[in-house]
Amino acid sequence: MASSADLLLHPVRLRVLQAFLGDRALTTSQLSAELADIPPASLYRHVARLVDADVLQVVAERRVRGAVERTYVLRLPAARVQPDEIAKMSAEDHRQMFMAFAAGLLAAYDRYLARGDIDLLRDGVSYAIEALWLDDAEYAEMMREIYTALMPRRANARKKGRKRRMIASVLLPADEEPSSEEKRDR
Repeated sequence: MASSADLLLHPVRLRVLQAFLGDRALTTSQLSAELADIPPASLYRHVARLVDADVLQVVAERRVRGAVERTYVLRLPAARVQPDEIAKMSAEDHRQMFMAFAAGLLAAYDRYLARGDIDLLRDGVSYAIEALWLDDAEYAEMMREIYTALMPRRANARKKGRKRRMIASVLLPADEEPSSEEKRDR
């Protein structure tokens, strides 16, 4: 598998990356509190690996009881598997990459459910599968519209009344039976 995929799609590192989404700056102490089920030594090792790979960037340092506490931010362009690496991946590599994505999504949903006081309507939680009949041009137009809707909101800063919300998407061609007309034309 491609090196950035190996780096980014480890289950613990994937959770670290997700914690930084939404333009968040976190110290390792804050990250450790947020990912309390990950042993601190393991968490620090994964953070160090992400820093070494320039995926996380140190933006501040301060002395705390004789130690240096660092604040990190996510370098979003470095937190993606590059298209040239994706093109070289085998079907099994893609399967592993998708399984890491799905496992991260499942873990995030499990953490939401574990909160106890859940209300999907109040919290704006939803998941669904849609099937749309689109030609390539319509599909490209829809993707531009989605990107256009999300882009200005990516710049939103944390402030009172705003909740950090995660949006995940999977776009796949659907299996389909040929229509009777298509069968006749064969």
